[in-house]
Amino acid sequence: MSLFDRLQGARAEKIQKEKDAGTAFLAENKTKDGVVELPSGIQYQVLTEGTGPKPSANSNIKAHYRGALLSGKEFDSSFKRNQPFTARLTQLIKGWHQVLPMVPVGSMWRLWIPSNLGYGDNGAPPSIPGGAVLEFDIELIQILK
Repeated sequence: MSLFDRLQGARAEKIQKEKDAGTAFLAENKTKDGVVELPSGIQYQVLTEGTGPKPSANSNIKAHYRGALLSGKEFDSSFKRNQPFTARLTQLIKGWHQVLPMVPVGSMWRLWIPSNLGYGDNGAPPSIPGGAVLEFDIELIQILK
């Protein structure tokens, strides 16, 4: 077996371990009060319910977010930068694209996104390993015109 084959095997094993941990977490998490699971496997919990309009699938939005791994290790936070971001929903990871049209402006939701709707097997090195379930707190501030 070549070095390349051994490295590929080790990578695949690491990704599978991450996926298995995520599957176990999601199975437990969906039983908690207030956690809703969508057919796609995404889970969410409404932390603050806003009363504004909901974006469409093609909307541009302004939002704050915090992203973390299941270990609690934060990989990004617009809150810490004190700088919300703007984006078109179609430019975001699939998990956000699915959920944000359900979120009224003024809301804060916590999302748990399976790896296939996040960064997949490739992850986003060095912060996000392949196969990782991601946790996001998202505050939808505005739908931009």
